[in-house]
Amino acid sequence: MRAILSIVLCVTCLMVEAGDWPRFRGPAGDGVSPEKGLNKDWKAKPPKELWRIKLGDGGYSGPAVGAGKMFIIDKSGKEDVVRAIDTANGKDLWSFKYRDDYDSGNPQWGNGRSTPTFDNGKVFTLGPSGLVHTLDAEKGTKLWGVDLKTDFKGRWRRESWGYTGAPIVDGDKLIVVAGGPAATVVALDKNTGKTLWKGGGDDQPGYATPVIATIDGKRQYVVLTGMSVIGVDTENGALLWRVPWETSYDVNGADPVVIGNTVFITSGYGKGCGLVTVSGGKAELTYSNKNMKAQFNAPVLMDGMLYGITGQANSGGELICMDPKTGAILWKQPGFEAGGLIGIEGAVIAVSGNDGGDVVLAKTNPKAFEELGRFAFPKGGKQWTPPIVADGKLYVRNQRELICYDLK
Repeated sequence: MRAILSIVLCVTCLMVEAGDWPRFRGPAGDGVSPEKGLNKDWKAKPPKELWRIKLGDGGYSGPAVGAGKMFIIDKSGKEDVVRAIDTANGKDLWSFKYRDDYDSGNPQWGNGRSTPTFDNGKVFTLGPSGLVHTLDAEKGTKLWGVDLKTDFKGRWRRESWGYTGAPIVDGDKLIVVAGGPAATVVALDKNTGKTLWKGGGDDQPGYATPVIATIDGKRQYVVLTGMSVIGVDTENGALLWRVPWETSYDVNGADPVVIGNTVFITSGYGKGCGLVTVSGGKAELTYSNKNMKAQFNAPVLMDGMLYGITGQANSGGELICMDPKTGAILWKQPGFEAGGLIGIEGAVIAVSGNDGGDVVLAKTNPKAFEELGRFAFPKGGKQWTPPIVADGKLYVRNQRELICYDLK
């Protein structure tokens, strides 16, 4: 069932080519690469560096890849900079700049955190102040834009970290979490920016990206907001269900993981994790515990098991394997700190969030941690951004640079 859902999402949500990683958490939005035949013997054949670029924003925006280009949000002075990079050689192809006075006030927090979305020749971005831009992917010219704060009265209880969740494309709609009154979620026409609907209740934003899913026979957007997890009707924005989930500082940052008619959620700051069951239009928390406390990065579902990084930034963490049905930990491996991870064929690639921490390849074995190799990433700030895989290349970033490696 999950494989069928992934195929449907790839076909209906994004116009992508084989090998693209067009949005946050990949083609199906689940953090799993569909590519086959990648190098998984890092002990004998460590990934070779192909190129690297410098980044000036000190932030955590993830890369997206489409049509031979990598797109990422950077910053220069008071301007956000959307950059298009040639994936063959790491050369800048174009950049688009716009004024954004956002300043987190803390070098560790950086600036941009949202990942661009590529779809059918367009790039969609969301800046920390709530500015949405749609660009021509070939030229970098602006097609349209909206301001979530001005246009939808988007607001935060904590302004320091700004908008983070990526915009996502669903058919002809661009979905963003605005966090305005009666406009938690907003659907825009992806070609014009016209508002198609706004809804999802009155929650302020969290830091997660909406997930497209069909649950209990109903197609919906599953969103972890600042105060709850909700299901929103894809056609009209109606709030289908809501389960409270409050975390310190409203840091609900890890995307929900949909498993059949259930939704797994996890947050840091001591909050923990839980499984929400949706049935008959109602939702309830089946269990909750503190076995997984993912501060930023969602786990991945591989062969029915969850693999994720639990722990608080700056205070250590573990890579764990969990049974999502029961919430039980099957194994845990120390040496990780709030980093990100993705799934590839039969394995996960996990990044230690420490400055200069390792990039680790481990087999998806529910019985025990089984390492397949690792390499050290250069120092340059925190490594909280999840890696991506596109067209046989691995992209890893810290706060100061991004490096592309060969996985073939």
